[in-house]
Amino acid sequence: MKKILIFIFCVLSFQAFAMEKKTTFDADLFKKAQSEGKIVVVSSWIKYCSSCASQMKVLNKAEDDFKNIVYLNFDVRNKDISNLLKVEYQTTLLIFKNNKEVYRSIGETTKEKIYKAINSSI
Repeated sequence: MKKILIFIFCVLSFQAFAMEKKTTFDADLFKKAQSEGKIVVVSSWIKYCSSCASQMKVLNKAEDDFKNIVYLNFDVRNKDISNLLKVEYQTTLLIFKNNKEVYRSIGETTKEKIYKAINSSI
């Protein structure tokens, strides 16, 4: 019985981190948002990455809390986007303002630090 419970716990834990991820980054949308003077938040992820899932949860909440900001994300294995943004690792968070990168972090998943970075860009 104990082995079954441990197995169930592991499966449920794994599924919690394997949230559905879909690339929303589009180069034209990115350029348009920047040309309109909008703040753009970009995050990278890879399938089954628990820290990526944690970061995405914070960013999904940030979308509700911070209006007039464009939120984009992409699978870090997409080399065209990775090369364009000079991103090598999953869970990389970038913030752009006035056509310039104003913030970059790798592995940041805490709401307080992510919100502070967004606030400092407004």
